[in-house]
Amino acid sequence: MHFASVNFLSILVATVAAWLSGAVYYTALSRPWMAAQGKTPEQCKAEQASKSGAAKYAPFVVVFISEFIMAWVLYGILFHLNMFSARAGAIAAAFCWLGFVVTTIASNNAFGNRRTSLTVIDSIAWLIALLLIGVVLGAWGA
Repeated sequence: MHFASVNFLSILVATVAAWLSGAVYYTALSRPWMAAQGKTPEQCKAEQASKSGAAKYAPFVVVFISEFIMAWVLYGILFHLNMFSARAGAIAAAFCWLGFVVTTIASNNAFGNRRTSLTVIDSIAWLIALLLIGVVLGAWGA
């Protein structure tokens, strides 16, 4: 895959779609997500208030960059398989999620003694993100 042939606009659009879906998802599940971490809304507010300006936004930047890399890699997979369709993108995304993302989250959370509900909430968020990325990339094509 040559960089000149990569459709970076599709990757950027897929990244933005995934990033915005995470904002909606975690806004809707903010209380269960905090509870799964064993925190109260007051504790989370206090933690946010203690951070500097840049530190408050750093996690959002990290997620955006991570989703961009995921989109770029998934684009590469679809490119090498020569299977650009919304269906192929969704299937490839689901396999990547099952094989790499949910297994990593589950393993890290198991060793961190985190609640199963946190694993479920976070894993579903990444599934939605990857499915959106896969569908956008697959439907857009090379």
